[in-house]
Amino acid sequence: MHPHEAFVGIMALLHAASSSELRQLRVDDVDEHDRSIRLGERPHPVPLDPVSATALAGCLRHRESLATLNPHVIVTKVTKPRQTPASMTYMSHVLDPAGAAIKRLRCTRLLDMIVSLDPKIVAEALGMNAGGLVSYLADSVDAGRLADWA
Repeated sequence: MHPHEAFVGIMALLHAASSSELRQLRVDDVDEHDRSIRLGERPHPVPLDPVSATALAGCLRHRESLATLNPHVIVTKVTKPRQTPASMTYMSHVLDPAGAAIKRLRCTRLLDMIVSLDPKIVAEALGMNAGGLVSYLADSVDAGRLADWA
């Protein structure tokens, strides 16, 4: 498995990271001492669990093996000699070998968080608009709140 695949998949599924947040992630956004990273416009650093930290370490090792000056965590053969982030096309296909998509994994995590927490809390933690998160609830029905139709 390519290190980008592991890192992107875990970050989307566990931390609701978007492809944009991950492609813009720079090495200086990583705090190895606190085991956290700064993602996009999120108001607080994202603490990394051991699995996420291991996946990030794999990405950083891969980046080192490329001997690049590119400041981003996800560096490809195309971006190795540049200062630009990985392309949106690359990010949209990085999980193809696993038969998954960043958007689907992220939506799964967002839905789980919204159902178990208040959308306003989730929005604040992720630096998002609470109104935009409500649409994730449209297909989610808590069976315990339904009237007994029998």
